[in-house]
Amino acid sequence: MALDERARACLLTSRHKLEEIMKPAYLMDHMISDEAITVEEEDMITNQREQAAALVDLLLKKDNYSFRSFYNALLKEEYDELANLLKEDLPLTQFTSSSQCPVQTLLSEGGVPPRPEAFVPRPKEENEIREKLYKLQKQPGWVTVFGMAGSGKSVLASEAVRHKELIEECFPEGIHWLSIGRLDKPDLLAKIQTLCFRLEQNLDSQQFHRPPSTLDEAKERLRFLMIRKYTRTLLILDDVWDSTVLKAVDIHCRILLTTRNRSLADVVNGSKHEVEVNSGLDEDKALEILSQLSKIEMYRLPEEALSIVKKCQGSPLAVSMIGSLLRENPDRWGYYLRQLEKKQFRRIRKSSSYNYEALDQAIAAGIEDLSDDYRDLYNLLTVLHKDVKVTDQVDTEDTLSEFVNRAMLFVDSQSQPNVFYLHDLQLDFLLEQNKNQLKSLHKKMVERYVHRYRDRPLTSRDEESLYWIRYLAYHMANANLFQELHSLLFSLDWISVKGQIMGPAHLINDYLEYGSILDKENNEMCSEFQEFLSLSGHYLEQRPFPDIVQLALSQPHTSEVYRQARLLAQERAKDGKLYFDLINETSVDSLSRLVIHPHQGSLYACFSNDGTKIASCGATKNLKVFKSTSGEKLSEFELRDEVVCCAFSPDDSLLAVCSFCDMLLFVVFKVWNVHQVKLLRTFQEEHKEQINHCVFTNTTRRLLLATCSNDHMGNLWNLNKPTCQNTIFGHFEPVNHCCFSPDDSYVSTSSNDGTVKLFETTSGNIWKSIDVRGMFKDPDNDDEVAVRCSSWTADGKRILCAARNAALLWDIEENAKKADCSGHLSWVERVQFSRDGSQMLSCSDDETIRLWETKKLHMTSAVFLKRNTDVLFNDDNIFVSAPDHCNRLQVRCRQLLLICIVSFFQVLPVPSGKPLATLWGHTKTVLHCQFTHNGQTLITSSEDCTIRVWNLPSGECKVLQGHKEQVRCFALLSPSSNDSRLLSWSFDGTVKVWNTESGQKLQDIDAHGGAILSCHVSPDGRLFATSSADRTAKAWQCTFTLTGHQECVRSCRFSWDSECLATGDDNGEIRLWNVNDGSLLRICSREVKDSMDSFHGGWVTDLHFSPDNSLLVSAGGYIKWWDVKDGVALQTFYPKGNALRKIHVSSDFSTFVTVDSIGILYVLQRVP
Repeated sequence: MALDERARACLLTSRHKLEEIMKPAYLMDHMISDEAITVEEEDMITNQREQAAALVDLLLKKDNYSFRSFYNALLKEEYDELANLLKEDLPLTQFTSSSQCPVQTLLSEGGVPPRPEAFVPRPKEENEIREKLYKLQKQPGWVTVFGMAGSGKSVLASEAVRHKELIEECFPEGIHWLSIGRLDKPDLLAKIQTLCFRLEQNLDSQQFHRPPSTLDEAKERLRFLMIRKYTRTLLILDDVWDSTVLKAVDIHCRILLTTRNRSLADVVNGSKHEVEVNSGLDEDKALEILSQLSKIEMYRLPEEALSIVKKCQGSPLAVSMIGSLLRENPDRWGYYLRQLEKKQFRRIRKSSSYNYEALDQAIAAGIEDLSDDYRDLYNLLTVLHKDVKVTDQVDTEDTLSEFVNRAMLFVDSQSQPNVFYLHDLQLDFLLEQNKNQLKSLHKKMVERYVHRYRDRPLTSRDEESLYWIRYLAYHMANANLFQELHSLLFSLDWISVKGQIMGPAHLINDYLEYGSILDKENNEMCSEFQEFLSLSGHYLEQRPFPDIVQLALSQPHTSEVYRQARLLAQERAKDGKLYFDLINETSVDSLSRLVIHPHQGSLYACFSNDGTKIASCGATKNLKVFKSTSGEKLSEFELRDEVVCCAFSPDDSLLAVCSFCDMLLFVVFKVWNVHQVKLLRTFQEEHKEQINHCVFTNTTRRLLLATCSNDHMGNLWNLNKPTCQNTIFGHFEPVNHCCFSPDDSYVSTSSNDGTVKLFETTSGNIWKSIDVRGMFKDPDNDDEVAVRCSSWTADGKRILCAARNAALLWDIEENAKKADCSGHLSWVERVQFSRDGSQMLSCSDDETIRLWETKKLHMTSAVFLKRNTDVLFNDDNIFVSAPDHCNRLQVRCRQLLLICIVSFFQVLPVPSGKPLATLWGHTKTVLHCQFTHNGQTLITSSEDCTIRVWNLPSGECKVLQGHKEQVRCFALLSPSSNDSRLLSWSFDGTVKVWNTESGQKLQDIDAHGGAILSCHVSPDGRLFATSSADRTAKAWQCTFTLTGHQECVRSCRFSWDSECLATGDDNGEIRLWNVNDGSLLRICSREVKDSMDSFHGGWVTDLHFSPDNSLLVSAGGYIKWWDVKDGVALQTFYPKGNALRKIHVSSDFSTFVTVDSIGILYVLQRVP
């Protein structure tokens, strides 16, 4: 329906006032929630410069519903003046709920389980739950239904929401049920992924084209859906055991949870309500269940019925099991009563919160009543993990349904296919009964897996496949199938399958959990695979999932990981698959043994004192704790402000955090109890500016806390006093970090003034000063040398300092550097030794945490190359020349052609290397140089905006002037020695054509409105192409303007037949164009954006076609190879660093050379 004319006129007359005052962002949140506008329309408006005007234009095209939604949004955001402008002309329309489904359909679609076969109403408890749910009508919150095991909490919860008025008034947009149980984090992630997928099915948006890959991402996705689309939805979490589950869904929505622990909800925010469920049924309700299951009317029940109910002590589970048995054996009432009276079974574990005497008798009676085959199958359920859902790992669905009929198994009929599960008390009983047969039962499970997957791969995400992926190694280990376990975990195919579905932490945990078994088979191989996963695990979170074989080809050539990868690559290459071998693998030996990517934005991390945990914090306003062995997240604290640092107390029971308070212009720092998540003390005095770090003493003998600040000072605090105990002075710039020596005698401080100073703890007097700034003397980099952090070795004789993207180990007595290590892509913000000194932790602005083995630190300075490289491919030899971080020219192989130095050139003969001539003339840095084909003329370009043509025999120089900004590059237009034309391009947006012999400018083209970033001449010399910061590329001669890129077009390249042009932009997007008519042929597959918010890990900086034009290679944050015909990525190589500037390609397209941002050289060769 079109917008009412009066409403349209009102918008037009009020337009100027609306555009002048309103801020569209928050208004659109409400309108999206009302489904008045879509997420795509919001994105379109957000990308406009004048967002308010764009929103009004959109409303003029909308209907009455959207107009009223806009009006209500103005009221909610307190734009009363603007709302009054629209009030008189509001169209007559009403909001309708987004769901008009019948109640049963709505519940079924949300996964709410149906009523059990034997159901008796419990109106008192049901109404009490409904009463609490009505309190969530106006505001989000939590309703906790708690009670003992087997008391019927789940049935009560499902029955309470089976109420039409409650749904229509409080939850018209749906009710969604999640069965939780004792989930680990990957399984919890899978649950939330499923919920998000279910919610997204009702949306038209294409925004959610992949499932969230981490719990943090899943939480944010669910938050977005609940706030934007499902504001009046109830989420039910059934059988919650761990508060981690609640933290993962603490997203300001409406939640009902069932649990045995009433205090679980203490860790979350929002209003909270509780309902306690009685521990058992009264006799009448228990008899009613017995009647329904045995198919005998209550008044006809035998006299043994009441005795059976009394022996079951009100347990719904025990009554259900006995009733199911009596349905199959209606003449055995006396027999089952005698079984309950025997009390010979005492197998329910004492750790259970449930202690009904009759339940073990009921379970035993049910098992005894099975046939031998069925009894064997039921006993096989013993070795399933608690709360693991069963599909057909054990047997067919018909067999499992038979167990359900006997109340010995339960079914989740909302899942497709049906999944089955044991009550945890039943599983406890089986474990006790079969404790001497566990090994053989595990072996039977492995045999079932082998039989099931003998002829098909294990790749799907169905419940059965997920079970085997998660627990196959567990069954092999417990069955003592050590050789089979060895073959499984040391298989790249298995790593690929499990890594893609479960993530890297589960894989690493397998090697840790079963390390003692694997070490017996091959200790070295176990270390190699564990190291491979630790260093490459963060790549396994990329989507699309990386090729494991390609990742493994970067491993040392002596390792089993590489050997397997090489064999698989050779085998798959026969079928046309692309793989690339890193043939100079020694240049990328990594010192770090684990890489973690915990937060977006700024990052800070610290070790616990026992070395088993790492705490990290950052701009995301939360604090996370990880295992130091595998990177698995253990806990998370939600905080109100951005956290700048954190520290463990000596016994790891306390965790101090500092967060900046903008309004008060000082930092509040708080001390938390790690185990109870309890705030102990807040300090708000002394420092006048932001506190950058806090740290406890290493011993509890005299517990002190040190802080340092932008006010150039440090303070020492006694936790029992409100003011600081001592203040330390000496720095002239902000102090970034402080750290106690192992014996607490000294405290080190690190500052932006480029020094580390050591102070006496008792007096606060300065002891020594270390000049870190003096170690960085790079003429190409005049950035400030701010020391971000320091850490003491265990013996207190050396100290590690973090500056720029490196860490330096300093001997205090000798006052000299002893070692350094690099590997981060950006500034290192934090370094710390573990308590025993065997490990070092570093975290960086590149958003990663790295763990290093101290004994492997470089004892001499490593050489890191800059990215200005040149490569010569000569038969089987590859010659690489590049400057290093000290501006020394590094030559890899044997020969050198020339050296590029600031402002002048030295021309050297091959092979002596002695200077022939020194060419002076340029006034600024020389950016590019090239010999003409006769070798007698050298052409150079510079930041001084000129091009110089040098005649080497005569020394004559022609200066080509005309560009207004630096000339980064140029190209000869023809390979012929008779053609003296030169093409140059510049940041001034122009292209110029020169005659190098006469120095005359032949053509001057005003090509782009922004800087020209690349240019390429077609192989046939007919055309040239330019790409620019103005987001366009152009093909010249026919002069096509190629539009469509959304960011700067940084690279371009013609195919060898000059028929196709490839362009790449700063968004990581690559486009292929038809040179003849300028039409777009295809966009190379735009997959999920990575952590750099790019399709290519950053800018696309270089492109090359294969000689037959069928393949394309691109360089950016990583290297990708593409199928030109389909635009599909064929392979990806991930360097240690990023921001590749150029890639050199051999003429046969088999060898590729590049240098990354941290100076590592890569020589890749295609696997034949």
